[in-house]
Amino acid sequence: MSFPIGWQLMDIGVKQDRDKTPELFDSYGDNYSETVNRSVAFTGLDVDFFTHVKAAYILDLCRSSLGPPDQVRALDVGCGVGNFHGLLAPSLGSLSGVDVSSSSIERAKQRHPSVDYQAYDGRRLPYDDGAFDLAFTVCVMHHVDPAQWAEFASEMRRVLRAGGLALVFEHNPRNPLTLRAVNNCPFDEDAVLLRAETTAGLFTQAGFRNVTSRFILSVPAAGSAMRTLDRVFSRLPLGAQYYVRAEK
Repeated sequence: MSFPIGWQLMDIGVKQDRDKTPELFDSYGDNYSETVNRSVAFTGLDVDFFTHVKAAYILDLCRSSLGPPDQVRALDVGCGVGNFHGLLAPSLGSLSGVDVSSSSIERAKQRHPSVDYQAYDGRRLPYDDGAFDLAFTVCVMHHVDPAQWAEFASEMRRVLRAGGLALVFEHNPRNPLTLRAVNNCPFDEDAVLLRAETTAGLFTQAGFRNVTSRFILSVPAAGSAMRTLDRVFSRLPLGAQYYVRAEK
């Protein structure tokens, strides 16, 4: 099944000049978590909660698809200041991160010296073909120019080995609480939220196989028992976010 590029995308907020995205995130490098916390304060949760949930999902999907995480070479595309990396790096064989914000990369290097970080131009990833077993990106694609979504997916595929796994986590634009959080967040003013169908279609068109999507955070999925419950609702578009998994 093929999907037209941009099918069922939803615009949220006022789109800014996306050439300014690196400078925008440079300006939030030192207070990223505080800014997100203000935008989600109405939920009673904070950025650490969402970070722990998605890190746990990444490791769960890694185990089920690739085997023991300590044998996995992983890349975080759009890693920002490395909020996930303290939770992921101890379990993975190796972890690398790239971002368009050079100041965020410098901050990430200070926080996680064991992780390999590089700034890049947002187009071609600075790695050889087939360099990784796992490539993941967390709430990044809605900041990418829609005209570059197809290239973004293709680049993730290029740096994966045959049989490698791509994971994309994104906001669910069908969820009204998600829309409220996005509208409250100053660095989401340029956000173009992608529905799960759009993201899955982009990765299908990029040549991935076994592309599936699941909704998450229908319930506060802290801990393995709550993630099990969360999975009960994963085929319904209720969750605050979703993930797409795709195999090369």
